Amino acid sequence: MRRSIVILMIFAASTLFGQFKDQPAPDIKSGILNNSQSNIFGFFSPNNFKMNHTIDVSFSSFGSAGNLALTTYTNSMFYKFNDKLDVSADISIVNTPYNTFGSGFTQNINGIYLSRAQLTYRPTENMSVILQYRNIPYSYYSPFRNYYSPFYYYGY
Repeated sequence: MRRSIVILMIFAASTLFGQFKDQPAPDIKSGILNNSQSNIFGFFSPNNFKMNHTIDVSFSSFGSAGNLALTTYTNSMFYKFNDKLDVSADISIVNTPYNTFGSGFTQNINGIYLSRAQLTYRPTENMSVILQYRNIPYSYYSPFRNYYSPFYYYGY
């Protein structure tokens, strides 16, 4: 028994291929990523684009008035055209998987929303002009409806 195990190990070792330490390891990253500085459509540079994703899940009980479960997926996109001009937008998908307010409420609140769109222009170092559009249909039901975090910044 012992002799057959030794013969099997010798046979297995003789069929294996080794890698020398002086051989460079293959660079997998270079095959996947293309680091060229080319622009898409001639003006859109992927290096200036930034995207964040947020998922919010909440449940609210309004006593005898009813209950509401709400899920929201938000995709926040930011694009920097140059040092003086940038654009950002938040697109949200809202779904209420459970509520006691009826199917009409569900149909009114479920959907895709442009929650926020913003254009920021900085003509000088100490001056900026911000044009912003906000539409948050579910904010009435959220306990944080007037909350804005000063720590969340879209820029670089």
